[in-house]
Amino acid sequence: MSRASSSSWPALLACGVLWILFGALNPNFLSPLNLTNLSLQVAAMAVLAAGLVPVLLLGEIDLAAGALGGLCAAVMVVLQVRAGISGVTSVLAALATGGCVGTLHGLLRARLGVPSFIVTLAGLLTWQGALLATLGDTGSVNVRDGLVVSLTSTFVPGWLGVAVALGLSIHAVWTLARAPHKKAAALGAAPVVGLAWVAAVVFALDRGVPLAAVIMVATMVVLDVVLMRTALGRHVFAVGGSVEAARRAGINVAAVLVGVFAASGVFAALGGVLSASRLLAVTQSSGAGDLLLNAIAACVMGGTSLFGGRGSALSALWGALVIGTVGNGMDLLALGSAPKFMITGAVLLLAVSMDALGRGAAKRAR
Repeated sequence: MSRASSSSWPALLACGVLWILFGALNPNFLSPLNLTNLSLQVAAMAVLAAGLVPVLLLGEIDLAAGALGGLCAAVMVVLQVRAGISGVTSVLAALATGGCVGTLHGLLRARLGVPSFIVTLAGLLTWQGALLATLGDTGSVNVRDGLVVSLTSTFVPGWLGVAVALGLSIHAVWTLARAPHKKAAALGAAPVVGLAWVAAVVFALDRGVPLAAVIMVATMVVLDVVLMRTALGRHVFAVGGSVEAARRAGINVAAVLVGVFAASGVFAALGGVLSASRLLAVTQSSGAGDLLLNAIAACVMGGTSLFGGRGSALSALWGALVIGTVGNGMDLLALGSAPKFMITGAVLLLAVSMDALGRGAAKRAR
C-alpha cells in the first residue's frame, strides 16, 4: 500500500503544460483575475472530489455524490427562503442531510452486501427525484442569504496567503533538516509549497485570497490529516489494500465503510453549498451534468487509484486544477464543448492507464 503523493506529479506536470499552452494562446489566461476565477470555479468540484477519495481508497464508488450535493443545496435554500431559517442553521441542515444519506449508503453496502455501484446508482436516481420534489413547481430557488453568498464572494487580505506559503516553506525545510533521510516526504511536500507560493502571489495581485479557496484547502488538509495521521486513516488504507487481511487484523470493516460513505455525503453537501453560493441559485440541474464524472476524474488524475489502497486527499485538488484548467482555457479560446470533453477524456484515460501500468509494474517487482 503506497500513500505517497509522488503519483500526483503527472497531474501537476499536465497542469503546468496546459497553463503554458493556454497562456501562449490567450495572454488573459495567466492574468491574476482569471487565475483567481479559476480557483473559484474548481472549489465546489474539488471539495466533492475530496469526499470521493476515501471511497476510492476502499476500492468502492459513489455515483450519488453529485445528485446528493444538489439535494443538500436545495434543502438549504428551501429552509432559508420558504421557512425563514437562518443561514448557519440551514447550512448545518444541508451538511447533516448529506451525512445521513451517506450513512444510509454505507449501511446498505456494509450490512446487506449490496455493491456500492448499485447502491449509489439507485441513490443517484432517488436523490435527483428528491431534488425536484424539494424545489417544487418553480424548479429554481434563488440564494439570498448573506452568509451563503459570502462563501464565494468574500476575499481575505493577500498577505495572509503569503504568510501561509512562508509558513509551509519553513515547516518543510525544518522537517527535512531534522530528518534528512525523509527525502520522499520532502518530494511530496514540494508541490504543496510550490502551489501555495503561486496562489499567494496571484491572489495578492488580484482581490486577495478567496474564502472559497480557503474552505477548499482547509477541508482537504483536515481529510489528509485524518487519512495519514489517525487510526481511522490507517484502517481505510488497510481495507483498501485487502479486506480479508484487514478483517483478520481486527479492523471493523463495516464501520470503516459506513464512516467513509458518511464523510462522502458531508463533502458532497459542502460542494453543493459552494456551488449554490457561486451560482446564486439552486435549480433542477444542480449536481447534474458532468460534475460527478469530473470529480471522479479529478481523483484519478491526481493519483488516487481506482483499485483501492493508494492515494491522498490532495489528489483531488491536483486533478481538479487540471480539469478546471481545460474548461477555463477552452472558454477563453471560445471553443465549444466537444474539444473540452475530448481533451478531458483523453487526460483521464491516460491517468487510468498510468495507474494500471504502475500497479502491474509493482506486482512484477514483488
